[in-house]
Amino acid sequence: MIHITALDHLVLRVQDLETMLNFYRDILGCPLERAKEDLGLYQLRAGNSLIDLVTVDGKIGKAGGAAPGREGRNLDHLCLRLDPFDGEAIRQYLSSKGLEAGPVERRYGAEGTGPSIYVLDPEGNTVELKGPPDDA
Repeated sequence: MIHITALDHLVLRVQDLETMLNFYRDILGCPLERAKEDLGLYQLRAGNSLIDLVTVDGKIGKAGGAAPGREGRNLDHLCLRLDPFDGEAIRQYLSSKGLEAGPVERRYGAEGTGPSIYVLDPEGNTVELKGPPDDA
């Protein structure tokens, strides 16, 4: 029987590695844990999970076909759980970095319904920043 306990990692195929590293590492605070430049693979720590960035022109990325873009994305969105969660402070922080964040809205996630904010990364992938469930 399969029993899933958590999301281990997510892989994003990227065109502009430095811009994407700046977003995930420098703005969202996911430290670069491992780089395999020969594969075009850059792994960032996101709590107990990893976000892998794979360059579209690298060994792994070439196997994925055409590069992602606003009209042909490689996923709908990824959700990162934040704790603590201060929606307005998060929105102000993202704005100070030149990013336009959506409003704080109530959305359902793995732990239940709670606050979240959508923001686009530099290559048009939607990133949901999720707070704790309302009943926490």
